[in-house]
Amino acid sequence: MSEMSSIIPSSPASSASTLVASPMPSPESKIRSLEPVEVSEDDKVEALRLKADANKAFTSHDFPTAAKFYTAAIEKDPNEPTLWCNRAYTRMKLEEYGYALSDATQAIQLDPRYAKAFYRRATCYMQVLKYSAAVADFKKVLALEPKNESVRAQLVSTQKLIRKIEFEKAIEMEEEKSPIERCHEIIAEGGCDVDTSYAGPQLDLEDGKYKITYEFIKAMIQWFKDGKTLPKRYVWEIVLGAYEHFSNSDSLVNVELEDGVTCDVIGDVHGQFYDMLHLFSLTGEPNEKHYLLMNGDLVDRGSWSIEVILTAFAFKWLYPNYMFINRGNHETKDMNRAYGFEGETKHKHGEQSYKLFAYAFTALPLATLVSATKIPPSQRQSGVILSPQGLKRYFVVHGGLFSKDGVTLEDVRKIDRVGRQPGQEGLMCQYLFEVLLWTDPQDTPGRGPSKRGVGIGFGPDVTKRWCTLNGVTGVIRSHEVRQDGYQIEHNGLCTTVFSAPNYVDQGGNKGAFIRINSTGDQKYFQFEAQPHPPLKPMAYVQGGLGSMFM
Repeated sequence: MSEMSSIIPSSPASSASTLVASPMPSPESKIRSLEPVEVSEDDKVEALRLKADANKAFTSHDFPTAAKFYTAAIEKDPNEPTLWCNRAYTRMKLEEYGYALSDATQAIQLDPRYAKAFYRRATCYMQVLKYSAAVADFKKVLALEPKNESVRAQLVSTQKLIRKIEFEKAIEMEEEKSPIERCHEIIAEGGCDVDTSYAGPQLDLEDGKYKITYEFIKAMIQWFKDGKTLPKRYVWEIVLGAYEHFSNSDSLVNVELEDGVTCDVIGDVHGQFYDMLHLFSLTGEPNEKHYLLMNGDLVDRGSWSIEVILTAFAFKWLYPNYMFINRGNHETKDMNRAYGFEGETKHKHGEQSYKLFAYAFTALPLATLVSATKIPPSQRQSGVILSPQGLKRYFVVHGGLFSKDGVTLEDVRKIDRVGRQPGQEGLMCQYLFEVLLWTDPQDTPGRGPSKRGVGIGFGPDVTKRWCTLNGVTGVIRSHEVRQDGYQIEHNGLCTTVFSAPNYVDQGGNKGAFIRINSTGDQKYFQFEAQPHPPLKPMAYVQGGLGSMFM
């Protein structure tokens, strides 16, 4: 593990070698003219050379560099559709789905019979959960390549997924009781007792109620490492125990760091259980002098999401005042359906367990305000934004800031979140809580379309105005891969932290976490990925993205 102090903010991503976002922004609305551009033979040759460099970088999973080379090649020969198509695929790897849609569309305009470009656009629509648009493009591929049985299977799978989603929506309309109530009923009726043959870790039972202990958590983690699962009743008890604490919290949680107390902010973990265990060995477990704050996206993509979320929820149940968890955009039904958690949960613990998790996720707080309680020895630093009490404090949120100015901390605190799911068609990011889960920082001032195709981008001026209005020293957010595990942006007012190293077994990135002390000073710690059993990411996805991932 390496450590970097941040009393004077600096970013490891200030060098070209650690650039994460692809160069040359191209919002989806900006499609180039259909008129061909005159290109010299020398430029065509140079474009081919740059394409070869890009292909080599892509093969090495150096996607930022690949995007840079494809961009340079396009500048030399913008008439070549394969360059746009290849950059679209690269941008998908960078999760820049809005830009990827633009590139694939440009390739199609250059060559309306380019089947691979239609396929790239279809898979990109799948990533942003626009399944009907994906179906239309899969059909275009089949019109051009009628014998492509792989694409035909993906078309059929996606059509089934659309029907499944509509059926589930109809069923939900008919259900009157929340999954919390239903699970309590099933337990009371004796329908979820622990099988007498179970020989794993045991929850203590006192006066007819289960309670959790530190010894149980340690034994549970080892049980998971041995490849075993908990009985359904224990899963429910852990979720219900954590839910009780989450549901009694505001949407904005206050965490004050008294003298001698530190708080580690952890970014996306994404079901990478073995990396999370290594991370916990570096942070230390939560206790009265050391808090943990997990900033959303604990589940999906990685294939040990159940193990990750049960470990986190177990610590929350045991240490409600030391373990904190924010909601991420992947603690939502639409994303769980597409990226693996729904399938994994149903496979390991059944349908009702998934419904319980999905409802419990809606109770997760949307943001946490981490506040210092001591003035730093150096007194006030020039230009640092402080609270009305003259202390540092940080707004920790999964995505970022808002689509309008003037939003206050109190507005966030009052958000009615429990039981609510973000909508994907027409509703996404219209409400404050959805914006908190999805937005991303951008380099340019103001606001603009997000490179990922969902939500918005917010510039450094937006961040400064919001921090000044609310007396916030800085925004700490996650939501995006950073090659060094973290990146300081917006003149030190916005920091991204990402804690899933070698993301989905191909990112090549480091993980990181941020430690904040009682004076509000920060330190950054980086770590590498750890070995794990031979199970690929998204192993439990059924249909849709499952047939095309990796």
